[in-house]
Amino acid sequence: MGKYICDICGYVYETGRGDTDNGIEVGTPFDEIPDDWVCPECGVGKDNFSPLE
Repeated sequence: MGKYICDICGYVYETGRGDTDNGIEVGTPFDEIPDDWVCPECGVGKDNFSPLE
């Protein structure tokens, strides 16, 4: 699973794109993102994301 969606704002995290603006390298699986990472759009934690597929 390479895509996860924020349940609050709809931001989609894609493994193939990462979140380089916030220190997450391209290719980083969602489950390997640090627990203190937050949604770059609305600021909620990883526990507010769901697999998208």
